[in-house]
Amino acid sequence: MKSLLLVRHAKSDWEDNTVKDFDRELSIRGRRTAPKMANHLKVDGFQPDLIISSPAQRAKSTTQFIVEQLELDESKLLFEQDIYEASVRVLLRIINDLPNNLNTIALVGHNPGLTYLTELITGEEIGNLPTFGVVKINFDFDEWEMVSQATGSLEYFIYPKMFDY
Repeated sequence: MKSLLLVRHAKSDWEDNTVKDFDRELSIRGRRTAPKMANHLKVDGFQPDLIISSPAQRAKSTTQFIVEQLELDESKLLFEQDIYEASVRVLLRIINDLPNNLNTIALVGHNPGLTYLTELITGEEIGNLPTFGVVKINFDFDEWEMVSQATGSLEYFIYPKMFDY
C-alpha cells in the first residue's frame, strides 16, 4: 500500500509587488497557521519516507514547518524544480517515477496543479485546495507507476479554516 500527502503551501505575502512570484515569502497568516496545520500531521502520525517540495520560497517555508513538527531528518527532504508551476502531467510523472521502496510520500506544491491532481487520481471533486490544504490519498498497490486516474482513495482533506485559525 502507498500513501501520498499533497500539501499546498501556506498563505503567501502579496504586499510587495516587486518580489518575483518564486521568491514570495509566507504572509503573517501563513506563518501563524503553518505550525498548527503541520501539528495536525504529527497528531495523525504521518511519517513520510520522503518530502518532495517545490523550491519556491513559500513552499520551502511550509515544508520547513512540516519537517520541524514531524522532527524529520533533512535527508528525507528533496526540492524538485519541476513542481513549481507544474501541470498535472508533470506532477503525475514525478509520482510515477518514485522508487517503490518508499511507501509514504508528501509532495508540497502549488495550485492549480495540486487540486487537479487530487481530483484526477481520486475521482473526487474537491473544487479547490486552499493554502496549506492537505489531502491524504491511499493506494491499494505497491508500485508508484500505477498511480493514475481514479486509482487512489481520499482518506482526508483538511485546511486551516476548518479549525478557526
